[in-house]
Amino acid sequence: MARGWESKSVELQLVDTTFTEAAHQRLTSEQAARLRQREGLELSRKRILDQLAVTRDPRHRIMLEQALAELERRLETSPP
Repeated sequence: MARGWESKSVELQLVDTTFTEAAHQRLTSEQAARLRQREGLELSRKRILDQLAVTRDPRHRIMLEQALAELERRLETSPP
């Protein structure tokens, strides 16, 4: 029985992968570039938030907060 469940899980994973790949293939090169840019901004935002959580230096915190504000501004103006 566990074998049947395992194969179902693999089958669902393959279907999900197929749909994800098909969705990415339908993007124009311009759309893909915007998507990559937005993903990069979101990753940078997460990295800055992680750094803010551990920094102790007030000057470094100010720099990170300014960078975070700029990233959030860019994310607001960036199309999803």
